[in-house]
Amino acid sequence: MKKIFYILLLAFVVIQFFQIDKTNPPVDESQDFLKINNTPEAIATQIKASCYDCHSNESKYPWYSNIQPVAWFLKHHIDEGREELNFSEFGTYTAERQAHKLDECAELIEKDEMPLSSYTIIHKDAVLDANQKELLLNYFKELHSKTKE
Repeated sequence: MKKIFYILLLAFVVIQFFQIDKTNPPVDESQDFLKINNTPEAIATQIKASCYDCHSNESKYPWYSNIQPVAWFLKHHIDEGREELNFSEFGTYTAERQAHKLDECAELIEKDEMPLSSYTIIHKDAVLDANQKELLLNYFKELHSKTKE
């Protein structure tokens, strides 16, 4: 039993030497969702707090991103989030894709699927109260209807 513990401890120490790449891709502000849509400050602040860490090129890596294997999971999650929706590159999307993403944003917020509960456990500023949720829902739906025109 002691031997297994030491082997696991050694493995844990060794994997700490394999850190993730925390470099964010460059941001072209002319393509950023908030700039393109001239998003009101209150809404922009909430979108940044609730969405941008995983869905933009402006991820802020927390202290636990230095601990393996947690950091590997975190990096994979951010990469998947950016692939699904990247607010920093929103202006490069076709009008059809923009409309689809706006519809998805509203749907996922409405179903309480975003922001993820695993994220809001640690990032309390990302939690949406009823008023913030309604504000974001209305904003995404309004943009969606404008984009479809």
